[in-house]
Amino acid sequence: MRDDSLRCSFCRKSQDVVRKLISSPSDYPRAYICDECLQVCNSILEDDHAEQAWASVPHLDLGLYPTPIDEMLGLREALGGGPRLYIKHDDYIGPGFGGNKVRKLEYILAEAQANDADTVLTIGSIRSNHARVTAALAANVGLKCHLILNGQASGTPASLYLDELYRATIHRVANREDRVPTMHRIAEELSANGRKPYEIALGASVPLGSLGCMRAAEEIANCPVHFDFVFHSTSSGGTQAGLAAGFESLHCTTKVIGVSADDSSESISTHVGEIVQGVATLLGTPLDPRISVDDRFVGEGYGIPTPEGLEAIRLFARHEGVVLDPVYTAKAAAAMIARIRAREFTANQNILFLHTGGQLALFSA
Repeated sequence: MRDDSLRCSFCRKSQDVVRKLISSPSDYPRAYICDECLQVCNSILEDDHAEQAWASVPHLDLGLYPTPIDEMLGLREALGGGPRLYIKHDDYIGPGFGGNKVRKLEYILAEAQANDADTVLTIGSIRSNHARVTAALAANVGLKCHLILNGQASGTPASLYLDELYRATIHRVANREDRVPTMHRIAEELSANGRKPYEIALGASVPLGSLGCMRAAEEIANCPVHFDFVFHSTSSGGTQAGLAAGFESLHCTTKVIGVSADDSSESISTHVGEIVQGVATLLGTPLDPRISVDDRFVGEGYGIPTPEGLEAIRLFARHEGVVLDPVYTAKAAAAMIARIRAREFTANQNILFLHTGGQLALFSA
């Protein structure tokens, strides 16, 4: 049995043994600290190399930061109480209709410019948020842009319309497997014609791009409210890798829950872990965060709306005035709602939903 009177003065959890008693001036109560909090404090005092390292990596400054965090009182009431709910609006970042892709591309495009590139190429679907934001930011900084896109639609998806409005050159391919080889071929052709191409991976989900999401972790960690969990949509893995690596490097105990938009938990977790290790190599610091991916809300597949996701869209709109998209954020919100209803969280916990954008998936031009 634990003695509830023996509590850590920092985390407030009751403890079997409290390792340290911190001295204080006379007439003031003394503070107790448990093993876990003592370890965190020691880590902060001993080594802040990681945050200094990633903050100094060159990047563009094109978004509006920090993105706002709002409490979702209406949604909490609609769900019958439970944990306090908050939302971080990365959909408000700015260029290209915003979203988390801006954070990653600020680092990627800085490297492209450092390499004297005059053209960028990337891949995605015809509704790709990443492709659209790449085209927007390329236009902003004066780079030519080629997009290799797959997929079909009955009309003109809003993102595809904007890709063309941003004057990106569109190359349509039959399927996902054709995208990367086509990008390589076009890059070679551009080089042969005297251009200086720079290829960007799907979702900009590489270690360098993930540094942008470490900045998001810093914004969250600096919030006056401590968040126990962060829910977000995960697919290509760069956002989750950056958040997990960021919280670890900042000695923040917030747990990241990625909700898959397409692939299995095992597949995404493996890829996220690989990106994290790439970040560790890039920064020269060990990183080994816990990776958690929930793949129970994918439904019939990528881009196919689910009943739970459509309910989440209605709940967020009716009770918060917030619009989600059916491909990514709706499925992530559905997972959060289901787990709240299952009483996985307590009323004294704080949950943050990271809105990564993508609402243009609801519209056609």
